[in-house]
Amino acid sequence: MGVRQERRAAIEADIIRVAREQLAKYGAPGLSLRSVAKELGMVSSGIYRYVESRDDLLTRLIVRAYTSLAAAAAAAHSAVPADDLDGRWNAVGRAMREWALANPHDFALIYGSPVPDYAAPGELTIGPGTAVQAILIHLLDDVRRAGRMPDPLPGDCLAGRAVGDLLADDLFAGLDVDAQVLARGLSAWTLLLGAVTSELFHQLGPVEDPEALFEWHLARARDIFLASGGRGT
Repeated sequence: MGVRQERRAAIEADIIRVAREQLAKYGAPGLSLRSVAKELGMVSSGIYRYVESRDDLLTRLIVRAYTSLAAAAAAAHSAVPADDLDGRWNAVGRAMREWALANPHDFALIYGSPVPDYAAPGELTIGPGTAVQAILIHLLDDVRRAGRMPDPLPGDCLAGRAVGDLLADDLFAGLDVDAQVLARGLSAWTLLLGAVTSELFHQLGPVEDPEALFEWHLARARDIFLASGGRGT
């Protein structure tokens, strides 16, 4: 990388840093390119040499947040033996919670309320935004192959209608995941995401031991698609 490229990369990193600071202070709707430029001692027009618009900056922040979360989840997941299915689920769930608690404003940006007047460009955000789910989809595939699916439940008959055409997505190419497995996976993911969200946004009121409550939710979510018998804790 040449000197000019290094300087540009450094300035873009400063823009992201200041934008994250503003995100923490004012929330995504209050993000302003003019304010970011002012904080960096840059003329307002100068920032457009590095970012095209507020939406471009938001997209970069969103992609960064998704990528950071996925890296944390992947690192935790890869540290667990492949045959420890319970442990792999627990590792991803705990990594997600730890990342959210350490990066609450980034978590709010990607899993909180939609930003007014902003539409995320799918070609840039869908890949990073589904990276954690991709880890869990491969876990589901391994659960199925290991014969660790729980006994059928009455609601499983709705699985086909529940997942619709989702199985046609490239995420499932070559995997042994059917509608019932996917529906259970979606339920587990929803409970995991809800557990993290409710803790981070204080939606449950005062909780004496938030970590214990999260661990309970993590275990119940695991039970949805993974039959008991593993060694992970």
